[in-house]
Amino acid sequence: MQSVHAIKQITPPESWAELPWGEYYRVALERQLEPWWPKIFGFHLAKVGNLSVEIDSRSCLISHQVNVGLAGEGMDVIADPHYLPFEAKSVDACLLAHMLTYSVDPHWLLREVDRIMIDDGWLIISGFNPISLLGLRKVISPVCFRRSYRAQMFSRLRQLDWLRLLNYEVLYHANFHVLPWKSGNSFYEHTTSMLGCLNVIIARKRTIPLTLNPMRARLLKPKFSNALGIVKNFHQRN
Repeated sequence: MQSVHAIKQITPPESWAELPWGEYYRVALERQLEPWWPKIFGFHLAKVGNLSVEIDSRSCLISHQVNVGLAGEGMDVIADPHYLPFEAKSVDACLLAHMLTYSVDPHWLLREVDRIMIDDGWLIISGFNPISLLGLRKVISPVCFRRSYRAQMFSRLRQLDWLRLLNYEVLYHANFHVLPWKSGNSFYEHTTSMLGCLNVIIARKRTIPLTLNPMRARLLKPKFSNALGIVKNFHQRN
C-alpha cells in the first residue's frame, strides 16, 4: 500500500527547468530525436505533457502539432492525458516525454494513446533509466530523494514488452546521457550506453489484417478439378 500511495503523490513537473540538470536532459533528448523527425510524417502530431511541449520538433514533417496537458503555457488542448479528447485513430504521431515516469497509471496512458493512434502511427517515449547513476541514487537515499526523481523508473526492456503487447514495432531504443550533471555538448554524452540516465523508444503501430485480399484468396483456393480428373483416368485404365 505504501508504494501505491507514493505513486499517487507524484506530480509531473511543469517544465524541464524544474528538474535538477533538466535542461541537460532536454538537450540530450532533442539530440536523440533530431535524426528521426524528418522521417515522421502525417497530419497530426500530439505532444502530450509539459515536458513534451518543450521538446523542439520543428524539423518534423508534420505541420499540425497539438500540445496537450492539464495546465501550462503553450497548451492547445487542456485535458487529462489519461482521457484524451480525440477520436479513435485520429493522430499520426505522439510524443510522451517522461509521461510514463510521472503517470499514476502508465498502462492506462499507453492504451489511451494507442486508441487515438492511426495504423502505422509513430510513438515516441522517453524516461529515466533505473540502471544508472540516478537509479543508484534513488536506492541509496530514498528518503531524501529530490522531487524530480521521486518517480517511477521503468527499464527499457520492460517498456519494450509493453509496446510489443500492443503490437508496436520498435524501430529504435537506447539509453543515453550517462553523467546527469554534464552538458549535452560533450562528445561522451552524445553516445548511447546501457548506464545512460535517460532512455528513448521510437515505435510504430502495426495492424495485421484479418480479411484476405479477394484476388489473393482466389489464387490460394485449391483446385480439385485436375485432381479429380487424374483419379478418374486412373480408375478407367484399371
